Amino acid sequence: MKNHDERLTDYTQAPVYYSPWPHRFAVLTAASTLMLIFVGGLVTNTGAGLAVPDWPTTFGYNMFLYPWSHMVGGIFYEHSHRLIGSLVGLLTLAFAIVLWLKDARRLARWLGVAAVGAVIIQGLLGGLRVILVSAGSELALIHGLLAQAFFALTVSSVVLTSQEWEQNSRSVVVADGGAVKRLCLLTTGLVYLQIFFGGMLTHIGDWFLAHLLCAALVAIHVWRLATRILRPHADQVKLTWPVMLLVGLLGLQLLLGLGSYVNRFTSLEIPYAAFTRLALPTTHRLTGTLMLAVCIMLTLRSYRLLTSRQAVTSGGLPAARARA
Repeated sequence: MKNHDERLTDYTQAPVYYSPWPHRFAVLTAASTLMLIFVGGLVTNTGAGLAVPDWPTTFGYNMFLYPWSHMVGGIFYEHSHRLIGSLVGLLTLAFAIVLWLKDARRLARWLGVAAVGAVIIQGLLGGLRVILVSAGSELALIHGLLAQAFFALTVSSVVLTSQEWEQNSRSVVVADGGAVKRLCLLTTGLVYLQIFFGGMLTHIGDWFLAHLLCAALVAIHVWRLATRILRPHADQVKLTWPVMLLVGLLGLQLLLGLGSYVNRFTSLEIPYAAFTRLALPTTHRLTGTLMLAVCIMLTLRSYRLLTSRQAVTSGGLPAARARA
């Protein structure tokens, strides 16, 4: 009878035990972080960032004891954001502890430590955003960018703690494996840069042209990545379905970006204006976050699965890989 810790064989043939618990906590942490980013977008786009004027208390109450009946208007968005942020912090701490207890890989353990450090910094930045009103826009921008970087870290944790990652020791030898890896990295960097310019446009203003040019670069590189993967590596499902999802998200993102532009910078009448003023920019931000997550997954999987033919002919394909 199998228990939850399934026995695997290490690439060095040493007996290794895989526990699903780090992966489960990684998924919970990533999902709650995505929810936190979504609610953070609601806070920004409703102008509720300073609806609660004190921190870490809420109108003098302990944050967790603030009456639900008082959570109305902007207070609802801002206080909900704080509560979900606390949940993310607790899950991150639990994830790090489970990693140290259940995962023997040193790199994985320190990944958990880094996540705890990042979530503490993120919480402090959120508090300073309330206290230091004069630096509110700059701190809000940094807070938002770190949230995206933290989410990328949690997505990486989901991939690295999966049983699929543990068991997969085979490489696919291809002519342009190195090029695909570099293109994955470049596309990921461009998506994050696009998120940065989006944050500048939201919090600082006057960055529309940079945001537009970076959007064009992202679209070009996503298309290049799709053609590089779908044509020669159509049988590699672990690469093809994420890149197809990325293309779909790109199309949705461009439509949402166009709608957000029309809503913000033109006088055109949009149906359900009150709803679309909130829904369009918030969904636009969330779709960019999902694009970053898929790019992270593609990058990690390409480095795990693909080996360039040039590397094989020059140094030989390793017969076994050490565990990360």
